[in-house]
Amino acid sequence: MYIWDLPVRLRPVSPEKRQIWIQDTRSGCRMNGAICTMNDMDHTCFDTAKIDKIQELRERGVTVYPYTFDRRDTVLEIKERFSTIEHEKSEEEVSTAGRIYIIRQHGKTIFADMGDATGRLQIYLRKNDLGEEQFDLFRQYVDAGDIVGVVGHVFRTKMGEITVWVDRFELLTKSVCPLPEKFHGLKNVETRYRQRYLDLIMNEESRETFRTRSRILALLRQFLFDRDYLEFETPTLQPVYGGANARPFTTHHNALDQKLYLRIAPELYLKRLVVGGFEKVFELAKNFRNEDIDTNHNPEFSMVEIYEAYRDYNDMMDLTEEIFAFLAERVLGTTTCSFAGHDIDFSRPWRRLTMEEAVQEYAGIDIRTMSLEELRDFGLEHSVEGCESAATQGEFLALFFEHFGEKELIQPTFIYDFPIENSPLAKKHRSKEGLTERFELFMAGMEMANGFSELNDPLDQKARLELQDAKRRKGDLEAQMIDYDFINALGYGMPPTGGVGIGIDRLVMLLTGNDSIKEVLLFPQMKTLARGEPEQDSGEE
Repeated sequence: MYIWDLPVRLRPVSPEKRQIWIQDTRSGCRMNGAICTMNDMDHTCFDTAKIDKIQELRERGVTVYPYTFDRRDTVLEIKERFSTIEHEKSEEEVSTAGRIYIIRQHGKTIFADMGDATGRLQIYLRKNDLGEEQFDLFRQYVDAGDIVGVVGHVFRTKMGEITVWVDRFELLTKSVCPLPEKFHGLKNVETRYRQRYLDLIMNEESRETFRTRSRILALLRQFLFDRDYLEFETPTLQPVYGGANARPFTTHHNALDQKLYLRIAPELYLKRLVVGGFEKVFELAKNFRNEDIDTNHNPEFSMVEIYEAYRDYNDMMDLTEEIFAFLAERVLGTTTCSFAGHDIDFSRPWRRLTMEEAVQEYAGIDIRTMSLEELRDFGLEHSVEGCESAATQGEFLALFFEHFGEKELIQPTFIYDFPIENSPLAKKHRSKEGLTERFELFMAGMEMANGFSELNDPLDQKARLELQDAKRRKGDLEAQMIDYDFINALGYGMPPTGGVGIGIDRLVMLLTGNDSIKEVLLFPQMKTLARGEPEQDSGEE
């Protein structure tokens, strides 16, 4: 028996009984006719009229939040199974459930749009079929935003829409917060990011973005598993941070009375695994960097790091090409995607430029023929950030590439052979003095991946990390600490190894056509609003 099949006599509710006392057990806060949150009594979206309806239903013996419902059919299954149905009702009974979005009453009939994770479906209720009491229950107490289970038969309306003719229904969840206005939906980007659950309720585009993100992660794992890579989990809380040049988040472990850091990269721990004999490893990691927030950066972000013994940076460039082409073909069905007004082509092979070649092409200078004074004058003339303190040709090379080259790289391009000054974990170049076997992948003006022939000389690694640690002690907040345990691990011998890290969030941006990282993060980092402070509408849609 369904709740709505219970004999219920509609009767007016006295004003006294409308005085609802609701207690939030977490905070012990009691409010007359409203609900307060644990921390702030002004930030709830609860609608008093909806709360009144809950009280009235409970007084009539209706379970407003039942524990389960026998849903046998999803919306998509119904639409596929009855795709050829005509106007006559089906003999087969269906049972489905979902959120009500729109209700349209026409006298003794009601049409409503109901949606689940697979799509939306119209339902049809008729007073003559349900009876007056049941029909009035739906009419008076079911609102947009409520979750309802229905049982009935399928037919096609005169307008050609597949519809469930409802024989009986059950209220499964009564919402107390109103949905955004039905025709304009939810457009305020601040609200969409802060209340992602509401964004997902209202916007199919957002739901599809995160379905695609989930699929990308599954496909990436499949790609690596099929090639015999093993997935591992390494510490997120670390006593020494490293693996990248970035400012960390710090915390304190009370039991150990020890300062710890949220990891900025899993690199040093994954290399320990290679030392230990795992020759093909990867981790899908959450990393944390205490840096700026913009359209391409979030302080908490996802990446995959991959390491393989007996490979070098040339092999890892090849692997990176394979990964991107594989994902594009599986997700998009093509090797081309549209992003920020550009058609990005993942077809192999990709362009490869040394950093010196890129600076020559985009800055118009041959850095090898210029003195440090000439390089500094050139940098100051073009307002290159950081050139005042640059002291080596390698430092100028990296600064000039970042200033002149990065944003010009629209199609997939590997920039390789980085200066040793900013590559403390990469192996020295086998034939070029002052350079390392490091590459970065760029497309759409963004860095997408970073890889090396991994440095496995423990003496060289110790010397370079000591230089980094000296910079850190002098105030360079992004310089790396020296991890002596990692150096000791290298001392036991790590085979020649290639490694690459790929930014998952930017990869999802590309494959879904979203030009802001916040669009592909379910819960992007946002500044907490002060009490009573309104959300700012950026005007974006």
